[in-house]
Amino acid sequence: MKKNLISGIMASLLILMFLYAATSKLMDFQTYERAMHNQPFPDWMAETLIYSIPPLEVVVSLLLFRDRTRLLGFFCAGVLMLSFTIYIAAILLHFFPWVPCSCGGVISHLGWGQHLIFNLFFLAAALWGMRLERQAILTDKIT
Repeated sequence: MKKNLISGIMASLLILMFLYAATSKLMDFQTYERAMHNQPFPDWMAETLIYSIPPLEVVVSLLLFRDRTRLLGFFCAGVLMLSFTIYIAAILLHFFPWVPCSCGGVISHLGWGQHLIFNLFFLAAALWGMRLERQAILTDKIT
């Protein structure tokens, strides 16, 4: 019971974060598009990411929302958060010729170091949720 509650809280936090991120991108699409084109990767990649990230964030939220797909949702959330976190770490380690502008919404007020901590928190939430969901599935199979 306690595991299900914690898993639900982790899923809820991730759902809120991903839906907020997708909504803020879509509500100020021009700023989001400019920010993506200011990233240190080719324009074709920016275009692909512009149109794929918001729908991915919504799909991950939907997967996390349903009990039957929550484990997959935690896995997908973990992959996204790990990707974003590695990218931020690369920025902080000066792997790119310039420091791109930050994300939109509330996160734009964070520095890159703070953004890294934010991402690590949500990456940990995804990993913890995935662990709890796997344990719950294994427990159900045993009983």
